[in-house]
Amino acid sequence: MKLPVSMLRDFVQTDLSTEQIGDLLTMAGFELEGLQGEVLDLKVMANRGDGLSALGLAREILAKDSASRPTELYASASSRFSATATDSAEASNHARVVIQSDKCSRYAAKIFLDVQNGNAPAWIAERLAAAGMRSISLLVDLTNYIMLELGQPLHAFDLDKLEGHQIVVREAHEGETITTLDGVTHKLQTHHLCICDASRPVAVAGVMGGEETEVSSTTRNVLLESAHFSNTSVRRTRKDLNFATESSYRFERSVDPDGVVAALRRFEELYQEATGASAIPGVIDAYPGKRESTSVQIRMSRTHKLLGIEVQATDAKRYLESLGMGVSGSGEPFTVEVPSWRFDLIREDDLIEEIARVHGYDRIPELPLRGENVRGRVSGLPELADQARCSLLRSGFTQVMNHTLRDRHPLDFTENWRIGPRNPHSPETALMRDSLLPGLAETALRNGARNLHLFEIGRVFVKGDHQVDESIEIGLLSTGALSTVHWSGNKANDADFFSLKGAVEELAGALKDSIVFDRPWDPDRRFHPTRQAGVLLDHGRSWAGTVGQIHPDIADSIGLPRETFLAELDLFVFAIHDDAELPLRQISKNPAVRRDIAFVIPKSVAWSQIEAVMVEAGGSELEKMWLFDRYEGKGIEDDHHSLAVALQLRRMGANLTDEDANTIRDRVVASVAGLGGKLR
Repeated sequence: MKLPVSMLRDFVQTDLSTEQIGDLLTMAGFELEGLQGEVLDLKVMANRGDGLSALGLAREILAKDSASRPTELYASASSRFSATATDSAEASNHARVVIQSDKCSRYAAKIFLDVQNGNAPAWIAERLAAAGMRSISLLVDLTNYIMLELGQPLHAFDLDKLEGHQIVVREAHEGETITTLDGVTHKLQTHHLCICDASRPVAVAGVMGGEETEVSSTTRNVLLESAHFSNTSVRRTRKDLNFATESSYRFERSVDPDGVVAALRRFEELYQEATGASAIPGVIDAYPGKRESTSVQIRMSRTHKLLGIEVQATDAKRYLESLGMGVSGSGEPFTVEVPSWRFDLIREDDLIEEIARVHGYDRIPELPLRGENVRGRVSGLPELADQARCSLLRSGFTQVMNHTLRDRHPLDFTENWRIGPRNPHSPETALMRDSLLPGLAETALRNGARNLHLFEIGRVFVKGDHQVDESIEIGLLSTGALSTVHWSGNKANDADFFSLKGAVEELAGALKDSIVFDRPWDPDRRFHPTRQAGVLLDHGRSWAGTVGQIHPDIADSIGLPRETFLAELDLFVFAIHDDAELPLRQISKNPAVRRDIAFVIPKSVAWSQIEAVMVEAGGSELEKMWLFDRYEGKGIEDDHHSLAVALQLRRMGANLTDEDANTIRDRVVASVAGLGGKLR
C-alpha cells in the first residue's frame, strides 16, 4: 500500500523523519518495502486490515513513539467512530435500504441532492496521485481519499438511475450479469453478493460498482454507500471474477463495522469544504449484524513466560490503551476490551503479541535455547496403529497406502453421507473416501488380483447430521494362496473366511482385546449375505467391524476373484477398550492331559457360544481348546453337524489324575448339552 506521509501527519504530530516513520512501522509489523520521496510503500499483513489507512498507521506511531501526539483530526475521527448514526425521516424519504443476506452486516447511506461534481481540490488530487490513484472527479476522488484516510471503501450511485430509489443487498439470481465500471460484463454466480436496485444488480459488493449507475458530469442526485461485507465472501467473489480493486483489497482484510457511518460523515465534511453544499440530514443505516463487544483476560505471568522478559503491568496496560483498547482491573488477570477494528485479537496470546510489538522486538534479548530431552513415545491411536501394523505383517500381510481422495466405487461404505472438496480437480478425486476397501481392491487389481494379502491403516470420512466424522480404520484383503508351493509337492492352502478370521483374532490379541464373532446386526451389502460376521468387543457389546467374503456381484463387476475375503475394522473402538493389562500367568511344571470330545449340535448355534460355555465349564484347569474336525452327512441330521474338540488340561503345582480329567471333560460335555448338543 502506498501512502503519502503528509496524510499520516494530518493525524499525528511527530518529529520523526519519513525514514524513521518507515523504520518504526517496520518494527511494528508493517514492513517498509519502498520509500519514494515522501510516500511510504508498506506491506500490510492479511489479518491487519486496520493498517490499510492513515488513521490505522497513526495509531501505531502514537503507540510506539511516546513523543508523538494526536492531532485534532485524529481526535475528531475517533469521536466520529464512537458516535451512533442519526436516523432521518427526510433521508429515508429519498431511498430505501433492504439487507437480505447475512454476508452484509451493515449498510449505511447518505443522500446528496443537486450535487456539484467538478474537479477535486488540488491537494486531494496530488495525494491520490502520490498513492498511485488517478484523479477522476470530485465525488469519486473523495471516496478514494477517505478510503486511504480511514480505511473504509465508499461508492457513489447515481440515485436517479436506481430503479425504485431502492438498495437491496442480496446474492445474485441464476443467470444475472453485470457490467462493471471497467466495461467488462461478468456472469454472476448465486453465491456472489450484489448491491441491487428494485430489479437488477448495480454493483458487486465490496469489489466494484456497475457501469449503469456510475456518477458522471450529468449526475444530479447521489446515494453514497458505506457498508461492511463478509471478508470471505468478498475474497471468493473477487477470485471468481478474476480481478481485484483497492476496495476488495481492504474488505478481504476486514474493515471496521463501526467506521461505516464515520466515513460518510467525513465525506460530507470534505464535500462541504469543496462546494459549500451538504447532504440531506441524517443517515439511512441498516445494521442487522451489530457486533458484540469482545473482552479478553490477560495474565502478566503468561506474558513473562511467552516473551521471556519482565514487562511491568503498568507498561503493558499503557501499550494496550495506546492501541485503542479499553483496560480494566488491576489484579491477575486484568480485562481488555478489544476495539471493533481489530478482528485478529481473539485470545490472550494475541494481546501478548501486541505488548511485544509496542514494547519492541529489539528489546527482547537473544538467549541460548534451554530445555530438557525427555524420552518420547508414541501413544494413543498412533500407538495402536503401530501394534496393528506389526501384527498384520507377522500374519503375512503387506501394507499399502492409498490416496484419501477418490471416485465412487461399489465397495464404498455408503452413498448418502459422502463428502468431498468444494473444487475437485477431477472426478477421480471428487470425494473423500468413506472406506478403505475400494483402495485395497484397486491395488489388488493393479497387481494381478492373485495370491495377495493386503492391509491398510488410514482415515475415512463420513458426513453426519451436524459434522464430518473422521476415524482411523483397518482394511484387509486376502485372496489366493497363503504361501508358496513347497518343493515336496504339498499344495499351499488358499485364503478363506477362517484364515482371515484368524488374522483378525491375532490382531485383536496384539491390541490387548478379546473379540467374538456373531451374525451382523445389519448385514453389509458389500459382503456375501451368508458369509460375513460382525466383530464385537467387550463381551459382544461394542461393534468393531465386519469380516467376510466379497459379494459375488461386486467381485464380478470390478474384476476380483469371487474367493476374495475382506475385513474392515474401526481402530477407535479398540482404543476405547485399550485399558486392559497384558495378561500374565505362571507356567505350570506339571504335564498336560488331553481329552477329546465329539458332539452333534444344531448348525444355528454359533461357535462363539459353544466356546464360551466350554471355557466357563472347564475352569482354570482348561489351558487350551481347539476344534480339529467337523463332519456333516450320513448319520447326521440335515440342520446339524458333528464337531470334534480337543481339551488340553493342566493343574498348577499338581498332576491331574484320569479321574480329575474325566470330571472336567464331563462338565464341558454337560455345558454343551445345555446348547442342544449330544455326545456322539
